[in-house]
Amino acid sequence: MTPRQVLDMVKREKIRYIDCRFMDFPGMWQHTTYPASELTLETFKTGFGFDGSSIRGWQAINETDMLLIPVAKTAKIDPFLDHPTLSIICDIKDPITHKEYSRDPRSIARKAEKYLIKTGIGDKACFAPEIEFFVFDNVWYDQTVNEATYRVDSSEGLWNRGRQTPTNLGGQLPLNEGYFPTPPMDRGANLRSEMADVMLKMGLPVECHHHEVATGGQAEIDLRYQSLLDMADSCMYYKHVVKNVAARFGKVATFMPKPLFMANGSGMHTHLSLWKKNKPIFAGRHYAGLSQLGLYAIGGILKHTPALLAFTNPTTNSYKRLVPGYEAPVNLVYSSRNRSAAIRVPTYQSNPNTKRIEFRCPDSSCNPYLAFTGILMAAIDGIKNKIDPGNPMDQNLSDLDPATEASIEATPRLLSDALNALEQDHEFLLQGNVFTKDVIHFWIKYKRENEVLALQTRPHPYEFCMYFDI
Repeated sequence: MTPRQVLDMVKREKIRYIDCRFMDFPGMWQHTTYPASELTLETFKTGFGFDGSSIRGWQAINETDMLLIPVAKTAKIDPFLDHPTLSIICDIKDPITHKEYSRDPRSIARKAEKYLIKTGIGDKACFAPEIEFFVFDNVWYDQTVNEATYRVDSSEGLWNRGRQTPTNLGGQLPLNEGYFPTPPMDRGANLRSEMADVMLKMGLPVECHHHEVATGGQAEIDLRYQSLLDMADSCMYYKHVVKNVAARFGKVATFMPKPLFMANGSGMHTHLSLWKKNKPIFAGRHYAGLSQLGLYAIGGILKHTPALLAFTNPTTNSYKRLVPGYEAPVNLVYSSRNRSAAIRVPTYQSNPNTKRIEFRCPDSSCNPYLAFTGILMAAIDGIKNKIDPGNPMDQNLSDLDPATEASIEATPRLLSDALNALEQDHEFLLQGNVFTKDVIHFWIKYKRENEVLALQTRPHPYEFCMYFDI
């Protein structure tokens, strides 16, 4: 869609407001709203001014002015606002130099696409994330000086099986047996269909939806593959739809990776394929139908996974999912069918055009612009430097002998470990000036100060169970 086509749509659909949206540094969508009359052909060039110092992780107070530049092809009519409103994603630019802002996640993703072309390896990177989330009936949580509490609830949850109320009709899902049940056990089918329906009407490429493994409201809606930047944009509209449809149904959706103890967490298994002149360059005659370039890409991702996780699994809660025993991909190996490996090579179809690799570590709390960019940069590094991924690991990783198990590298156990790995291993991200040293430095600093330290200094409720009687 061009700027002229957007303006025609505004007139045709009698749009009253333009909602400008952009991604902050940690990964939350922000927005500001203007009367439709403020959007003109000139505005697509000059943008709207805003205070960059009030956005987390951005400008200092003495360099506050920044520009929102609307991106015409991202415009979509918002189905949730009472007044006819057009949502549009914006790029961030400096008002003096008019250069792209280095900490704008969308700018980083765009630079990655350009860098791929510059390397000559390919001209398009396609991503297809399997985004998982939870839907709860209600939630409360708080942290005060003398109290820490949380509770999430779902009528599907196993913990409600013995609830003695007239509304309890049984049929709760056992722990980790929530994969593909039919209604009425799957109580979220209509809700997910409504979410998918809204996404389709907005132009998002929905592929399928289903209940996920965990008890108590875990869901997955998959998107068909798109280019890196387009998919990252789609992920943000996806989250917007999921949260707002859930609210319409009187429920709440969360992309927090591990809200339930003893149940599977929510991942974002991410499929990647590279293309050149409309041909899939990962397809070949090596292991599982991969090309040598595909194997090198796997080598690069596996080598850099500890550092990548600082972006693909960016919360302290992420590492409560990445533990053995919950189908979490904690083993840094690859396999054609083994879902406990960090990288899987799907074998559903023999069509070369479907040949891809699936990085199973990421979760849906991530900033998709940064996560997809990091994965692509690791794959490019593997191809450029011909990084051998070693032999595949096709056996059950839970049944390995102790010596073999000890020889397999595992994912970091804590966010702090991933940040340390990123601090030591980030040269591959700086290639082509895709990430900058400033971005890497500030990401580590922000995460350590605002999340790692924040959790470390607060008593945990379970510590009272373990230590109060000492």
